[in-house]
Amino acid sequence: MTARLKDVTDFDTLRRDWLAHLANERRLSPKTLEAYGRDLGQFSAFLEGHLGGPASLADIAALKPFDLRAFLGQRRRENVGNRTLMRQLASLRSFARFGERTGKLKAAAFAATRGPRIGKSLPRPLDARAAKAVTQVDIRAGEEREAWVLARDAAVLALLYGCGLRISEALSLTRAQAPTSAGDTLTVIGKGQKTRMVPVLPAVVTAIAEYIALCPWRLPPDGPLFLGVKGGALSPRIIQLAVEGLRGALGLPSSATPHSLRHSFATHLLGRGGDLRAIQELLGHASLSTTQIYTRIDSTRLMAAYDAAHPRAGR
Repeated sequence: MTARLKDVTDFDTLRRDWLAHLANERRLSPKTLEAYGRDLGQFSAFLEGHLGGPASLADIAALKPFDLRAFLGQRRRENVGNRTLMRQLASLRSFARFGERTGKLKAAAFAATRGPRIGKSLPRPLDARAAKAVTQVDIRAGEEREAWVLARDAAVLALLYGCGLRISEALSLTRAQAPTSAGDTLTVIGKGQKTRMVPVLPAVVTAIAEYIALCPWRLPPDGPLFLGVKGGALSPRIIQLAVEGLRGALGLPSSATPHSLRHSFATHLLGRGGDLRAIQELLGHASLSTTQIYTRIDSTRLMAAYDAAHPRAGR
């Protein structure tokens, strides 16, 4: 085996070791692992054309910020947005840091390359009236859907708004985890396998109980709590479609999604004097700065109300 061929093989080995590290030690979600692996694969394909052949570790170590910017430029020409470009750069930086820690790669260009700027957009929560309406079964009473399906969708949406869960967290609950009385708590495993405890409101308990009572399928304790019409695990897409249908019925904007109920949960708690640290724990945010964006929403609404109501506003 020639030295160059061995170096290319070492690159492939380092890539596999990096992904194993992300899965086993960083405990990233399967979807994140898939995205990171795809990012590095796209970069490898770019380098093959950019360098005239498969990249070796020596090639990667010799890269300059110019080469990284050329990759980002090519991706932009393929209509890739700034957020995706930032994630791809983060993936490459993670790979380079892992290579440096293991003593197999030194690649300063990754840390020295600046990514595209991303304007921070505020989450768009629903108002309290709309958020409550979305979780009500009778809103969809006119649809030609079985009663248990409507109860199921309402129970899932009640978890998103009443407990601040991500849709993936709600759909990962087992039958044994279903709350049975007011004051119960849910043990939720969120991003990065981080565990948190979330209190459950009486309305959420009632919604789940109504769904369980109507569900025609057997719900074994260790099986998924929420099932599709064929008895398999419920797909997130079904809940997304249910919310899309509710937009017309309730006159909601296109920003109304299952995830906007999680935003509504945080915004409404904060608006009623909820402690920011407590909201951080309920949402499972690793950093308080992530939760602080909801303070910007609250202050924005306050100023909008002031501008609309004060006699001297805007004068």
